[in-house]
Amino acid sequence: MKDVGRYLQAGTRENTRRSYQSAIEHFEVTWGGFLPATSDNIVRYLVDYADTLSLSTLKQRLAALAQWHISQGFPDPTKTPMVRQVLKGIRTLHPVQVKQAAPLQLLHLEQAILWLEQEAVRTYQAGELVSYLRCRRDVALLLIGFWRGFRSDELCRLQVEHIQAAAGAGMTLFLPWSKGDRHNLGITHYAPALKRLCPVQAYLDWISAAGIVRGAVFRRLDRWGHLNEEALNSGSLINLLRQILQRAGIPAELYTSHSLRRGFATWATANGWDLKALMTYVGWKDIKSAMRYIDPAISFGGLAARPAVELPAGTLTQLPASP
Repeated sequence: MKDVGRYLQAGTRENTRRSYQSAIEHFEVTWGGFLPATSDNIVRYLVDYADTLSLSTLKQRLAALAQWHISQGFPDPTKTPMVRQVLKGIRTLHPVQVKQAAPLQLLHLEQAILWLEQEAVRTYQAGELVSYLRCRRDVALLLIGFWRGFRSDELCRLQVEHIQAAAGAGMTLFLPWSKGDRHNLGITHYAPALKRLCPVQAYLDWISAAGIVRGAVFRRLDRWGHLNEEALNSGSLINLLRQILQRAGIPAELYTSHSLRRGFATWATANGWDLKALMTYVGWKDIKSAMRYIDPAISFGGLAARPAVELPAGTLTQLPASP
């Protein structure tokens, strides 16, 4: 029985464990609740934070409380009709517009990559190894993130031993688990080689320059050029992306790490990908998830005030309609 706890822990993802632990601490310590709780306790907890916490946060707290009760063998107090009715009332009285990350336009992606490549040449010639390595890493990060439509956590979990890449051909990237992979079966993604803005060549250039043969693909560099063994933290990618764009002369305030994913979805739809092909390529399981990332302005075609984004000449044929 000594390994039971280890396998039970492995059955829940690290991010979920941390968020659930934080939710339980908030209920017990911050609010002063007691576990096991009653449905009346849960209702009063929801009401006390209805106007300060978002509905999604409250739902996450309920999920944590439900998981605690079930794992401890107690009845789940979060599923009662009164709790559901209170949640419905909170949604009605405290409506919140869903915030969307601005899609990274292909023009801005190209501008950022051009600046990074110029910086890579300059720093290499000047012998500035740290800055050169950062440029090579950031080029690979942007191009893989955009053309694969990866989330920030997926980028940070990429491992060299799970990637096969051939210059001028393409690359496969295996993720042992993902948000949509409920059974942790693992998913293999494909990224094409392109004539310009190529994610495959950018990856090969980065791992060659950094000398990485195993472990995390994207890592932090300190000011002395030491490459951390650990992967970049997914929460740091927003600031990293904004820093890159700002240095390239691009307004970056509206962009987040989701801008890469939404930018690709916007580009793909504008260039004729049907919804099914896009969902298959990116990995969305339902239409609602996909539609949150697609810019509705594209449905107006030639009448739209903002022109559709176009890929540099000759590269459209290199992208598959589906993996």
